[in-house]
Amino acid sequence: MSAPKLLSANFGSEVSHRLDHYLERGGYDEARRVIAEVEPEQVIDQVKRAKLRGCGGAGFPTGMKWSFIPKGGDKPVYLAVNADEGEPGTFKDKYILTYEPHMLLEGMLICGKAVGCHKAYIYVRGEFDLPIERMEQAVAEAYERGYLGADVMGTGFPFDVVVHRGGGAYICGEETALLESLEGKPGHPRLKPPFPALVGLHGCPTVINNVETLALVPHITRLGADAFLKLGVESQGGTKLYCVSGHVNRPGIFELSPSVTLRALIDDYAGGMRDGAKLKAVIPGGLSAPVLRPDELDTEGSFEGLKQVNSMLGSAGLIVMDESVCMVEAMHTIIQFYAHESCGQCTPCREGTGWMRRIVERILAGHGRAEDTANLDSIARKITGTTICPLGDAAAWPVMGFVEKFRDEFEYFCKNGRSMVSGEKVGA
Repeated sequence: MSAPKLLSANFGSEVSHRLDHYLERGGYDEARRVIAEVEPEQVIDQVKRAKLRGCGGAGFPTGMKWSFIPKGGDKPVYLAVNADEGEPGTFKDKYILTYEPHMLLEGMLICGKAVGCHKAYIYVRGEFDLPIERMEQAVAEAYERGYLGADVMGTGFPFDVVVHRGGGAYICGEETALLESLEGKPGHPRLKPPFPALVGLHGCPTVINNVETLALVPHITRLGADAFLKLGVESQGGTKLYCVSGHVNRPGIFELSPSVTLRALIDDYAGGMRDGAKLKAVIPGGLSAPVLRPDELDTEGSFEGLKQVNSMLGSAGLIVMDESVCMVEAMHTIIQFYAHESCGQCTPCREGTGWMRRIVERILAGHGRAEDTANLDSIARKITGTTICPLGDAAAWPVMGFVEKFRDEFEYFCKNGRSMVSGEKVGA
């Protein structure tokens, strides 16, 4: 479970974001070497063999995504860095932007060489004031010292970077909505196919990667694919940043091997339950991941491990709840968020999230009906797989999980008009 701190060793530092500090640590050495000496196909092959999985949520193999970019086309290739980080319970990317912005830029340069890209955009969540300030400062330093621009480090390789402040919409974390927003349009997801690798930003081939994903890339080329893979598990190389929040003694970010179990992550690294309370539930991968009960936590914290318990690693944002939590109230918080953040483009998501929110609000007000619990599950199941983007699924999966794992609380609230946990009505 122990692993080197590839990304987080300098989190909290007051100087790690500066170019000179990064150079003292060997920064940009890998980008210089790769751009000057390594063929693009070799870079992609190395990332594939390292089994780097996308860290934004889906866990798609990064090297495979890069390989989809057509070779020798007449259109420019773009790189879009997804730094929107709107998934509740997730706060890792903003730490990379704040404390290791040059590590991200180096990973972007290596990606640029691999896919033949010379222009990149970093799409940052609009509320991230300090991360945006640090990222813009890093880009300015890199241009001034020749690590970005028309002739990167004297290699003849041009690479330009634009930091773009998003509008703070959850939907723009979806890759095609992000592209629409970058183009100055409303952030409505696109139908796929065509996929962004062929028709992306401005109709050109585009790679879209998460911040954590790209920040790991220089470590792959430095360590080698085999050594990087050994830090992880068979299906997923490297370390992983886990965000732990909720009723634990030490909430925070923990960089570990994905071989760590969720129970060890909570008990050994996050310090166990706050005030000695009893663990009730864990949302393991950001708000959209299906909830787990305590008897399901002895599972590997990897993409494949979470599949074994019918949940997902997602963005690795663990939300830990103790027995004081009423799950009907918790669901209300979740579904209220998704109903608000739905872009409204797809009818099942637009209408379904609002419908589920109204049902939960009625239950909380003490006016639940016998059929409400079953209806919540039924509505959620009718949303899944029927929308252009995954937001519909992201809203439905928590509802389905809560009803499945904690049905007794919902039925009790509907029957008795008050919470099984607090004994009170919650709504007006």
